[in-house]
Amino acid sequence: MVRMPCSNLLWLNILILYVITNGGVKASHKVYPQFQSLTTLNITQLHRTAFHFQPPKNWINGIFSHHYLFLPFSFQFVSSLIHLSCPMYYNGIYHLFYQYNPKGAVWGNIVWGHSVSKDLVNWETLEPAIYPSKQFDINAAWSGSATILPNNTPIILYTGVDSNNMETQNYAVPANLSDPYLRRWTKPRNNPLINAENGVNVSAFRDPSTAWRVKGQWKVVVGGKWNRRGVAHLYESIDFIRWTKAKHPLHSAPNTGMWECPDFYPVLLSGKKGLDTSELGKHVKLKHVLKVSLDETRYDYYTVGTYVRDEDKYVPDNRSVDGWADLRYDYGNFYASKTFFDPAKERRILWGWVNESDSTQDDVKKGWAGIQEIPRRVWLDPSQRQLKQWPVEELNTLRGENVEMSHQKLKTGRHIEIKGITAAQADVEVTFHIGSLDIAESFDPRRKDAQGLCANKGPKVEGGVGAGQSSLRKNNTTIPPEIHARKSDSGGRDTKNLLDFG
Repeated sequence: MVRMPCSNLLWLNILILYVITNGGVKASHKVYPQFQSLTTLNITQLHRTAFHFQPPKNWINGIFSHHYLFLPFSFQFVSSLIHLSCPMYYNGIYHLFYQYNPKGAVWGNIVWGHSVSKDLVNWETLEPAIYPSKQFDINAAWSGSATILPNNTPIILYTGVDSNNMETQNYAVPANLSDPYLRRWTKPRNNPLINAENGVNVSAFRDPSTAWRVKGQWKVVVGGKWNRRGVAHLYESIDFIRWTKAKHPLHSAPNTGMWECPDFYPVLLSGKKGLDTSELGKHVKLKHVLKVSLDETRYDYYTVGTYVRDEDKYVPDNRSVDGWADLRYDYGNFYASKTFFDPAKERRILWGWVNESDSTQDDVKKGWAGIQEIPRRVWLDPSQRQLKQWPVEELNTLRGENVEMSHQKLKTGRHIEIKGITAAQADVEVTFHIGSLDIAESFDPRRKDAQGLCANKGPKVEGGVGAGQSSLRKNNTTIPPEIHARKSDSGGRDTKNLLDFG
C-alpha cells in the first residue's frame, strides 16, 4: 500500500520485484552465559533473509555493546566490543570476515567468521579465520581491516585484547596463498605490531583501517578517544611491520566520544568509479571521506574533505560537521560499517551490520541472529557535499516476477494498493514526481535534526510535500514499520538533509 499524507499532487511509478524466501535480523545488549554455547540443533527458516548475508546458523554481529552478565544474586558489568570485521576482494573472490559465535545463537565465543563468494550474492561458509589464541589476543579478537600489499599478498590488521586486558593491534596472513579461498590464517610471532603508548588510552584503541601508501610509506588509522574527544590515531611504516606513531592524529574532534571502526578512503569528484585506498589524486581530482562509528550514539557518521598529504592530516569541508550533527550512511539501525575497493568492477562497496528486535529466547529457538546489510556501491554526489549509494547490481539476480504500477496520481490521504504480491519479501522501487515544492512545510533552523522531525511527526501527520509506503494485512490494517518522507523548505538554508525519512 502507498500512502500520500500531504496536500500536493504527485505522479507515482512503482516497480516491485520479489523472491519466494523469507528474511530477518537481531540485536542483544546482554550476555547470556547459559545460552552462549548452547548447540543449535534446529534452524527456523521463517524470516531468514534472501537479499542479505547471514551464515547458515548462530550469531553474527557488528555493533559495540555494553553487556551485563547476570549471575545468581549479583551481576557484573562487562564492556565488550563486537564489531563488523572486514570485506576484501582477492584474486577473483570476495571475502567477508565477521564477528561470529560458532557455538550458539547469542553473543559469546566470538571469532572471525569467514565466507567467500564470486558474485556478492551466493556465499560459501568456511571455517573461522581468526580465534583468540595468543597472549596478544587471548581475551578477544576484535575487528580490523584487510590490505593488499604490492606483491599481491593480503594482510589483516585487527585489534586483540591481551592477557592484561590492553587493546593491541595485530596482524594475520594467509597460511597458503595457493588456496583460492584463503581458508587458514596465521599470526606471526612478532605480534603485536602496535601497542598503545605516548598518551593513548589503552582501553579505547581499536579497529585499524585499511592502510594506504604515500611516497613509499604506509599509513593506517586506529580509532580512539581522549576524554570525550574522538581521535583517529595515525601510524606509519615503511615495511608494514615496524610502525611508529605520527606526531598528530589524522583527525580528531571534541565532544564526540569514542571513534570506532574508522574508514578513510578517496572518492572522485565526478562519476561512480571507485578508487583504491592509496589513490592520492596525482592524475585525477578527488576528495576523501572519513567515516567513524560513534560509541555514544551507535550510528555511523562521515565527513567529506581534503587529505593534506604533506601534513598528514584530514580537513573536513566547511559544510561537513564532525559528530552526530551531520551526515550518516543510513538513518536506520546501521553500525560498524566498512568499505572496500573492488578492482574487478572499479567500485567502492559498503557493508554494515543491522540489528533485530527479537528476544534472546526467540534467537535460541530459531537458531540464528543477525544479518549484514546488503552491499552498496558508494560514490560522491555531484554537489560534492555527500555520498550517493545504491545496492550492487548483482542483487538483481535475486529478482523474480515483476509487479508494476505507473502513472498514479496521488491526492491527500489517498491509499493505493499494489496487488499481485505473493512473496514474503519484495524488492520495491518507487519514483515520485513532484510538480511543485512551493507548499513545502517550513523548517525551523533552530532544529539540528531534520531526520528527527520526520520521525517525531510520523506518517499520519500531514505536511506540505511527502509520501510513504507500508504493508497491508488481510484485514486492511498496516504492518509497521511504515516508510515515509517529507520535504521541508529551509528558508535559504543548505537543503541537503531536508528530504527526510522516518
